[in-house]
Amino acid sequence: MPKNFRDLSEREILALAISLEEEDIPTYSDIAEAMRENYPGTAHVFAAMSEEENGHRYRLLELYHTKVGDHIPLIRRQDVKGFLERKSFWLLRPLGVDKVRVQVELMEAESKRFYQTAARHSTDASIRQLLGDLAAEERRHEARAEELESDYVPAEVEKQEDESPRRLFVLQIVQPGLAGLMDGSVSTLAPVFAVAFATRNSWTAFAVGLAASLGAGISMGFAEALSDDGSLTGRGHPWVRGLVCGLMTAVGGIGHTLPFLMANFRIALAAAALVVLVELGVISWIRHRYMDTPALSAALQVGLGGALVFVTGVLIGSS
Repeated sequence: MPKNFRDLSEREILALAISLEEEDIPTYSDIAEAMRENYPGTAHVFAAMSEEENGHRYRLLELYHTKVGDHIPLIRRQDVKGFLERKSFWLLRPLGVDKVRVQVELMEAESKRFYQTAARHSTDASIRQLLGDLAAEERRHEARAEELESDYVPAEVEKQEDESPRRLFVLQIVQPGLAGLMDGSVSTLAPVFAVAFATRNSWTAFAVGLAASLGAGISMGFAEALSDDGSLTGRGHPWVRGLVCGLMTAVGGIGHTLPFLMANFRIALAAAALVVLVELGVISWIRHRYMDTPALSAALQVGLGGALVFVTGVLIGSS
């Protein structure tokens, strides 16, 4: 089970920092190699950033050997609560400049927050100083990238507008909201339609759907709020994320539950099925609009999942 960051010792914090740098070094190298053919100037930028991260790693190793010794325990990002899950860049191919900049910006922001938090957590003066220096260098990383761009990237390349506010909105609001909407819309399909086909009673189906929606909303809200405190990920206040996720979970389930307030069971069932199609369409659109998922892929993924759950409910209710 992952540990809370605040429970790590200084030895474990240093080991984690070394592990993170060792992950970032080949990541930047992979980006540079992938972009070398189509974006040779930008490839130079990321190759230089890989060398800079290697310098961070060397300084951390040197301090670790001085303070602790030779053995470095393997502590990875998934072992500590609060880190964003990173996809390998080979999974994101084909790589475009836009996609790379989004991912790298998240990497740099997370590294900066990690070193800032780690520095505050440390009581050893030399460790605190190094972590603080690395936090400052991560803050300057974007400026350093701009300097490298002026060296390697043609001046006529048009700079994009800063999309940080949008990315923060996606990270802090859209992602937890989408997770809740998907869970509420899909997970409640089976119980609602199973009860509907089993009882042929609109009110019973409504009562079950309402209970399942509210219960799922409370559960998902607490799960999201307790997943991390946002100090390392920049995902915002945990209770705000929990509230967004919980509300959207409840909304996702209540949407296809409300039609069962109609007394006529057949009309209620047809209306609920129509609402399900609308919900799945909205989820697919959000995934395409904000999560950069191809429209067809998003529709197929969401549609297949919803169809399987729907059929499961119908089969169980009809048996």
